[in-house]
Amino acid sequence: MKLDPAVVKLLSLDPSNTTVSSTGGGGCSSASTSKITSKLSDGTEKCFFMKTGSGSDAEVMFEGEHASLNALHNAVPTLCPQSFGWGHFSSTPSTSFLVTDFLTLTSRSAAKSSTPSLAAKLAKLHSTPAPIPDGYDKPQFGFPVTTCCGDTPQDNSYKSSWADFYANNRLRFIHRRAEASNGSDRELHNLVETTASKIVPRLIGDGHLNNGRGVTPVVVHGDLWSGNASRGIIGTKGGDVEEVVYDSSACYAHNEFELGIMKMFGGFGGSFLKEYHQLCPKTEPAEEYEDRVKLYELYHHLNHYALFGGGYKSSAVSIMRNLIKKYGGDS
Repeated sequence: MKLDPAVVKLLSLDPSNTTVSSTGGGGCSSASTSKITSKLSDGTEKCFFMKTGSGSDAEVMFEGEHASLNALHNAVPTLCPQSFGWGHFSSTPSTSFLVTDFLTLTSRSAAKSSTPSLAAKLAKLHSTPAPIPDGYDKPQFGFPVTTCCGDTPQDNSYKSSWADFYANNRLRFIHRRAEASNGSDRELHNLVETTASKIVPRLIGDGHLNNGRGVTPVVVHGDLWSGNASRGIIGTKGGDVEEVVYDSSACYAHNEFELGIMKMFGGFGGSFLKEYHQLCPKTEPAEEYEDRVKLYELYHHLNHYALFGGGYKSSAVSIMRNLIKKYGGDS
């Protein structure tokens, strides 16, 4: 397979000493992946990971993943691969690409190394305040570009209020996507509206969290189920096996938002959460922590319903009914 000139230019490689080989799936419905291996002038090899896809969906996805990975990498460099760029093939402009460090993965159950745990790395990530966007005077909730959770392009337009962002950019937004995919449903509509208008301000209102101080935006992975975490070596210069994540769908959010999908699919265990919260304490009021995580998990059930239909609707309905019953909303 010949490397496209646009990628050669981006990476400043010698095409005569570079090969491309397929590596299988691409983490979403439309992407394929490749390994780029280039022999450098000093005789060493450097490898890169490349995703490719066609059409506007791939373009949006790769731009978002490029920004996501680098937001995580800038805060905790050993947590994920660095992205070197994205763009369009010169030979076929309808094909988009994304190029990152190559990850050599091992089993998560392999013998532990002396490197920091995933809990410690996430705690560091979630303790690093988000940067201040151009044109603003303080960090905002959102992200500078669209990111995709699965195949869903998310509305990351900036909001100064976390409750506003979660109610509108996440819950109401994904409900509209679910209706577009599955048709209107009065019960679901009413439950989402009650949750967004009553339960969100009650549980995560800016004047409620941290004794009225609210929360500081931090970068979250955004799609951190167990299939997007592993152990491996980043790059091809050697080094220690690290706890790593990939296929990020980042935004600047309340750190506990990360825990919603982690709880939904499991795979991280009680020892993970114990260590994580020793380093990154539960937001006050701590006694409402479990319900906040359930509220954040709700978004991913609705997203899966929008993408796949089926039983995800009933699980979303169950979460909303329980929260509404507990916190005094009308069903």
